Amino acid sequence: MAHTSIYLNFMGNAEEAFNHYKKVFRTEFSAPIIKMGSIPNQEGMPPLSEAEKNKVMHVALPILGGTEIMATDMLESMGHKLVEGNNVTISLNPDTKDEADRLFKELSSGGKEDIPPHDEFWGYWGTCKDRFGIRWMFNITNQPK
Repeated sequence: MAHTSIYLNFMGNAEEAFNHYKKVFRTEFSAPIIKMGSIPNQEGMPPLSEAEKNKVMHVALPILGGTEIMATDMLESMGHKLVEGNNVTISLNPDTKDEADRLFKELSSGGKEDIPPHDEFWGYWGTCKDRFGIRWMFNITNQPK
């Protein structure tokens, strides 16, 4: 069935980040983590160092409401450069304020740029950047009366 996934790039700590997210969302990886060392040797591909072979080529984790996040570690030896910024925000729409508060507490731990969830005119909202540089938004829209 068709679905949408959010793909994230990391500079060497994708496995650490996704093990953290696995605990936060209380779910399991969609498939085993694939490491760079599993990539078949391809023509023109530079050899990987032992450290690079242990980096994540692909990981996928279901989170809320059928959404899945996926990731890879970028490799400087392949010319990859991660530019952390505000170009990606994952918006979570949990069912309750308690769940929004729990997710915020766990995702914002060790992070920065936090706006704790609070009541706004449209609903319950907050945002944070986690310790891995990923921006998260928490939103529960007010129900029509």
